[in-house]
Amino acid sequence: MQLKHLANISAGHPFRGKIPESPGSGIVAVQMKDASALGGVAWADCIETEPTGRRDDCLQVGDILVAARGSRNYAVLIDDSLTATGKQAIAAPQFFIVRATAPQLLPEYLCWFLNQPPSQRYFELNAEGTLTKAIKRNALEEIPIAIPDLARQQAIIGLANTLQQELRLIEQLRRNGEHMLAAIANELAADLLTTATPAIQTIKNTPSKE
Repeated sequence: MQLKHLANISAGHPFRGKIPESPGSGIVAVQMKDASALGGVAWADCIETEPTGRRDDCLQVGDILVAARGSRNYAVLIDDSLTATGKQAIAAPQFFIVRATAPQLLPEYLCWFLNQPPSQRYFELNAEGTLTKAIKRNALEEIPIAIPDLARQQAIIGLANTLQQELRLIEQLRRNGEHMLAAIANELAADLLTTATPAIQTIKNTPSKE
């Protein structure tokens, strides 16, 4: 079934140019740099802003952001962590907002499905542009969505969440390893400098023979 029969699809907030910062407004803007398929939305990195015009496009838990531009049209679920921020949120215009309306479709499953190879191939085939690829709203609306029964959707979500946690752990271990190696390299470089300094000082203090 096509996505347009299962969800409402809208564009992000129509900012013109750079998103203005407005600390203390209580409204944050989610930009592409703030979100990823693996990590979700990094709310702490989102700037506060004061949107003008439309004020009915605040995000809700269960909404899905789909990157409209770039080499990968990834999907990000707005989960309960939004509520924990105590703030409202809007999406930058580089996102489409997908809000599931079909009772037989779980938002978590839909987000997972949009990130899978069949959906990503569909986006690649329907992207437009030369230097910067982008998908249009009608292409997103017409993407076919496979809908298993709710029990199977929940099982898929559980498996996907487990895998995601493992990937986060692997990424954290990788970063820790890189930091450890960098610290060792810095220590070795410092030791080398300490060892070399007396020799350099000796050379400077040795009278030259003319």
